[in-house]
Amino acid sequence: MSEREQAKQIIDQLPEYKMTKILYLLKGIQIDDEIEDELFCESLADRYLNNTEYEVISFEDAIKEAGLTMDDLQN
Repeated sequence: MSEREQAKQIIDQLPEYKMTKILYLLKGIQIDDEIEDELFCESLADRYLNNTEYEVISFEDAIKEAGLTMDDLQN
């Protein structure tokens, strides 16, 4: 049985009056995940914006590196 299935089974056995506390807990965990994701994305953006060691290539070269042609983009 997966952890998700185990959690559902436990929740199904809880009395209704405890559901409010469970919902607060789950929503708190969800908010933590969203905050963590947002911080990760901000960190990536900061590293990108502050990176001075990069190589600039033309759009055409980028297309070639991707294994495409300009005709591929028009389709």
